[in-house]
Amino acid sequence: MRIRLISVGRRMPRWVEEGYREYARRLPPECALELVEIPPGRRQKGTDATRAVAEEGARMLAAVPPRARVVALDVGGETWDTPALAERLQAWMAQGRPPCLLVGGPDGLAPACLERAEVRWSLSPLTFPHPLVRVILAEQLYRAWSLLAGHPYHRV
Repeated sequence: MRIRLISVGRRMPRWVEEGYREYARRLPPECALELVEIPPGRRQKGTDATRAVAEEGARMLAAVPPRARVVALDVGGETWDTPALAERLQAWMAQGRPPCLLVGGPDGLAPACLERAEVRWSLSPLTFPHPLVRVILAEQLYRAWSLLAGHPYHRV
């Protein structure tokens, strides 16, 4: 299975790229994590960001493969602890529908992305900068996989 992380933003700081890469490379081929970067929509001073968010959303949805399970990262979504994420990951691997995780830009996800999502997942009630979310997601997916594999990385 290949998990596709579709995220708004390019040219991330080195610490983001290194953190993401570190955890993504730890995942085995049967649970590979692929990053698809979406260019941010154009924002101009003094204008509403709605148009930029809609442009980002259209590009994100275009990057979702057919039959994929769309999971929107949304502060208002469900919160999962590590065992619950591990259960989700196991179900995703068994069902054969690869998940696509959508991470919006600084103004969040487009309404079209939220409507397309089968589930909305909140990492926390806190708001994180969208580059940091890439690192958190990669680490949490690795942690969930390690729990399923009986690997000692995850400790309660």
